Amino acid sequence: MKLHTLLFAAALAVPTMALAQTQSFSTNAGPVQITPIYHATARITAGGNTIYIDPAKPAKVDGKADLILITDIHGDHMDAADVTALSKEGTTVIAPAAVAKTITQAKPLANGETTSWKSWKITAVPMYNINHNQPSGAPYHDKGRGNGYVLNYGGTNFYFAGDTEGVPEMRALKNIDVAFIPMNLPYTMTPAEAADAVKAFKPKVAIPYHYKGQDVEVFKKALEGSGVEVRLLNWYPE
Repeated sequence: MKLHTLLFAAALAVPTMALAQTQSFSTNAGPVQITPIYHATARITAGGNTIYIDPAKPAKVDGKADLILITDIHGDHMDAADVTALSKEGTTVIAPAAVAKTITQAKPLANGETTSWKSWKITAVPMYNINHNQPSGAPYHDKGRGNGYVLNYGGTNFYFAGDTEGVPEMRALKNIDVAFIPMNLPYTMTPAEAADAVKAFKPKVAIPYHYKGQDVEVFKKALEGSGVEVRLLNWYPE
């Protein structure tokens, strides 16, 4: 009885953050389901296709992907072994040119460029540091090296920001329906800085990711009354 009581109490103690769960979004082309896996790794399913974004250890990935999107060269975003494991005949990999030096099958997409894949339109958005830099003064993420992505499917825009601060290119985005926003120092930005950036481009839904060690409740509270729905998901399952 005591064990049951403790387990029930522990369940009640879980904060407003949901357990890792699939989010479903309606579009004109049918539903899109997005599953948080770990840190920056997510799986998207729509129209019978599976897309992985930044499959990299320790994220547990399985099955096969029709499309793989990679944002940057760092090990929490680019993992050649995981790309190989997820690939099958016909799998497409889209990534920045810096990634394509290692993931040689990747089709390079530069900041500002747009490409199409099946029913998806994919636009690369700059991701970089402007204030939070290495002790040497060099940015953790150079402008032009990595990509965030706006993915349009059935008229709905999904934005995966990648490792970035609230750069002007992010703040200038329009008509974003769902935004996945990073917040972890020293590599990206604080939850408060992330909220300030989100207020500038006003997505309908904002979801923190890539937030290890940060208090995402600060992000949520800062956006109260902004008209942006904040969903807190568990990107760090035990």
